[in-house]
Amino acid sequence: MKLLYLDEAGDLLALPAQALTDTDQPVFVLGGIIMDYARLDALTKDFLALKKRFFPGLPYPSNLALDAVLPEIKGANIRRSAIHRSRQLRRHTLGFIGHVVSLLECHQVQITARIWIKQPGGYMNRTAIYTSSVQRLYRIYDHYLTTAQDYGMCLIDSRSKFLNVPVAHSIFTQKFKNIPEYLRVLELPGFVHSDNHVGIQLSDLLCSALLSPMAAVTYCLGHVANVHVKAEHTIFKQLYGQRLKSLQYRFQDSDGRWRGGISVTDLIGKRSSAHLFH
Repeated sequence: MKLLYLDEAGDLLALPAQALTDTDQPVFVLGGIIMDYARLDALTKDFLALKKRFFPGLPYPSNLALDAVLPEIKGANIRRSAIHRSRQLRRHTLGFIGHVVSLLECHQVQITARIWIKQPGGYMNRTAIYTSSVQRLYRIYDHYLTTAQDYGMCLIDSRSKFLNVPVAHSIFTQKFKNIPEYLRVLELPGFVHSDNHVGIQLSDLLCSALLSPMAAVTYCLGHVANVHVKAEHTIFKQLYGQRLKSLQYRFQDSDGRWRGGISVTDLIGKRSSAHLFH
């Protein structure tokens, strides 16, 4: 049994052409981790131990080891701390992220994501983009399961029923049509809360603390000027770019073209995902 956990970073609101504020997000990321269920127990306990080691001051409800799952380390806070003027805080933050990446490597986790770079002043069809992104990641996941000769389930960080239902229905119609898709994904995506799902918390760190700032500095620098686009975020590419590249689940299609992994739609400069890691 294999598990896919998905989370998002940014939003799908249109990016203004002028007068940007710090609430305007230039990048949207939907992505996460694929892992073997047999490793879930060990990965969960290793991550909780890592949280307690690096963030002993979080509001843990008790001293019980498993209660460490409840307070979250949000990726948005991590990316701010990683470029803080305090050298000690920077080292602490980057050390934590380095251990998170090592945890993914140790437990043979693979990653996949869909990244959208917004065009300032452009239009964003929020429902279509989110739905098509989930469908694309489902196809990648189904290919992974077919290759592994295994079955799986997908869990997504919940938004609201109004937003969740159209996404689930799009998967439903493809899974149960006359020529069905996603044969090895056992059910529609389950929408869950991150509080008790280490896989979702790790996906948040992947998307918000790593892929989002990496994508912003790669594709938006010089085009978007607000708090989300910082030249200093190049540090994430320098320290973790090649390691994340190696963690991708990628495969060649019947025409020999590479699919899967982390794909980017750059609506500004039309650059490929290869630029993300260099």
